[in-house]
Amino acid sequence: MATAALLFSPWPRFCGASAAALLPPALAGPRRNYSQDVSDSQYLHRSLVPTMHYQKSLPRLPIPKLEDTIRRYLNAQKPLLDDAQFRKTEQLAVNFRDGIGRELHEQLVAQDKENKHTSYISGPWFDMYLRARESVVLNFNPFMAFNPDPKAEYNDQLVRATNMTVSALRFLKTLRAGFLEPEVFHLNPSKSDTQAFKRFIRFVPSSLSWFGAYMVNAYPLDMSQYFRLFNSTRLPKLSKDELFTDESKRHLLVLRNGNFYVFDVLDRDGNIVAPSEIQAHLKYIISDSSPVPAFPLACLTSENRDTWALLRQELLENGNQEALTKVDSAIFCLCLDDFPIKDLNHLSHTMLHGDGVNRWYDKSFNLVLAKDGTAAIHFEHSWGDGVAVLRFQNEVFKDSTQSPAIAPPSQPAAVDSAAAVQKLSFKLNDALKEGIAKAKQNFDATVKTLTLEAIQFEKGGKEFLKRQKLSPDAITQLAFQVAFLRQYGQTVATYESCSTAAFKHGRTETIRPASVHTKKCSEAFVRNLPKHSAAELQQMIAECSKFHNQLTKEAAMGQGFDRHLYGLRHLAESTGIPLPDFYQDQAYAQINHNILSTSTLSSPAVNIGGFAPVVPDGFGVGYGVHDNWIGCNVSAYPARNVQEFLQCVHKALEDIFSVLEGKLDSK
Repeated sequence: MATAALLFSPWPRFCGASAAALLPPALAGPRRNYSQDVSDSQYLHRSLVPTMHYQKSLPRLPIPKLEDTIRRYLNAQKPLLDDAQFRKTEQLAVNFRDGIGRELHEQLVAQDKENKHTSYISGPWFDMYLRARESVVLNFNPFMAFNPDPKAEYNDQLVRATNMTVSALRFLKTLRAGFLEPEVFHLNPSKSDTQAFKRFIRFVPSSLSWFGAYMVNAYPLDMSQYFRLFNSTRLPKLSKDELFTDESKRHLLVLRNGNFYVFDVLDRDGNIVAPSEIQAHLKYIISDSSPVPAFPLACLTSENRDTWALLRQELLENGNQEALTKVDSAIFCLCLDDFPIKDLNHLSHTMLHGDGVNRWYDKSFNLVLAKDGTAAIHFEHSWGDGVAVLRFQNEVFKDSTQSPAIAPPSQPAAVDSAAAVQKLSFKLNDALKEGIAKAKQNFDATVKTLTLEAIQFEKGGKEFLKRQKLSPDAITQLAFQVAFLRQYGQTVATYESCSTAAFKHGRTETIRPASVHTKKCSEAFVRNLPKHSAAELQQMIAECSKFHNQLTKEAAMGQGFDRHLYGLRHLAESTGIPLPDFYQDQAYAQINHNILSTSTLSSPAVNIGGFAPVVPDGFGVGYGVHDNWIGCNVSAYPARNVQEFLQCVHKALEDIFSVLEGKLDSK
């Protein structure tokens, strides 16, 4: 099994007041203690505070002042443009700020005031994802792999698949019953993460509960996305897809060798079926020797969305409605692969895209288990961000390893799995067969071009950097800037995701790590190292850290510029206003062509995660800063050299740490 622990993933961190410290409990270290342990095997726990207790009183995502947005935008453009380009972009930005931009901003503010139940970015953001016509594979869907079960014998594929399925169902029941502990970020857990506080806050009306938490430095997070975890699928439609959820359904979808199986995992009363029965049904599926279908239907979910929409319509008209409804409404999709994982790169490729045959990429998530029990979550991104998925992953890992439903010696129940498990069959005409063959051909050609590589830098990490009073995230981001400058001789648009889940219906905001400070520092390291003393370089590094911290805090508080500018553009387009010159500026297109797309998180449940580049000539950079080491998992297409970039990242980190240790080597 692949067991290295490169802890990171493709989604937003929660960032805020103290950049180094601010991760919500679900994203940082061991889980908190629950309000009340329960022996009831149907639930993970029973929270004293109802799951959605804080939702009603969450603060609303602020719309930044237009002047602040333009100032921040120009600051981010400065390191990317020469003087002449910058002057042109600055003039367009000022004209926008004082003209049509002001009108759009006022309209956006007025619209926001009339929609107090949500955030100004929620609608446009769903729209952006669902209107995208590219394949969801590589372009949107990321993965996070679980750490192995600490008890080796529990990593058997059948045992682990059974235990994880039962834990996932416990999560579902705990969430739907309102027993799941609310997601809260505790700045002072000794005051707010206590039984006494929970007993108090549960009696505060939900319209005021957020304020009660705020008084003790606790920040509840938005949980509006959680319901989409289960019984949900993205349905392909011409021009704009739809999200479908049917919480009444009780069956699990299992894929193995491209064959589809369904069986009920909840009984008529909504209780979880006996784990030994689930184990028996999964054993029956694993023992089915059916070959991969000649025309594996799942490939269609990897297609261009309009192509897939037309083929889905063909499927429905060809008598497949019942089977497709079973797929779409299943609680989730469990994918059982019939090969073991060889190494970290094989793990990344398997969980990020696989072979196109044994995944239903449109499901809210696929729980994938290789033959050796290596497990991962691969998820569709339109319905939500990483906060909900990671909470789910943490809870499933904790429950399946600490309170497993079955033990390795236990035997499956003596039940008639042949009667309980339905193997779905699909009626395919020539047009569908041709569509599937073409989808598989396109999929194979695309994934063949993707490279994924991982490294670990072991000369230091979070502990050393904090002793230097530096932000570990800022220093890692600086290393990416130094590395890219060394490899390609330029500073390029860089994206770091940050969650705005502290606000009602918050999604994400962008941190822009490429700044005038990182550019100056990168040039010193790459081009002028002998000209600078260690003290001068240390000062430059400190300036980078300070500025990055500021950007991080602003983004977490909804005070970036990217979402605001996107909201204004979306408003113009949706109301038929001609696209302002500001958005037609080449520099605007360039800053949104994110060559370095980066994201980080760490969790005791996660081994490694990853995502593909967001542009053909980009890098997808997942990373994690640990106590004494730093891990990176990087993807690219042929336009970029991953191995060379990682060598440059390693050298950049070595140089930065040497400078900080006072061991400057200017060779």
